[in-house]
Amino acid sequence: MKCKSYNLFFETISHKLRLKIVELLREKPLTVNEIAKKLNEEQSKISHNLKKLSDCHFVEFKKDGKNRIYSLNKETIVPLIKLVEKHVEKHCGDICRK
Repeated sequence: MKCKSYNLFFETISHKLRLKIVELLREKPLTVNEIAKKLNEEQSKISHNLKKLSDCHFVEFKKDGKNRIYSLNKETIVPLIKLVEKHVEKHCGDICRK
């Protein structure tokens, strides 16, 4: 794997709005408009960031009529988030509480 791939991965997830989108999608699959409403952001801004998340396969979507329903990639991203949570709880908890 090339270093550029690591950079793309971490640049994709480190963006604050994208991270908020990922956090929302942990709860349940949502449409662009639902995400925009919950985050109080413009639909076009959400769409742009979902495209970035989709390009790196953080999120998947299925069409429902004219809507796309977005969800997290269950094969890789959901387990990765669980691993990150475990790491944060074990090693970063004190830092987060300060």
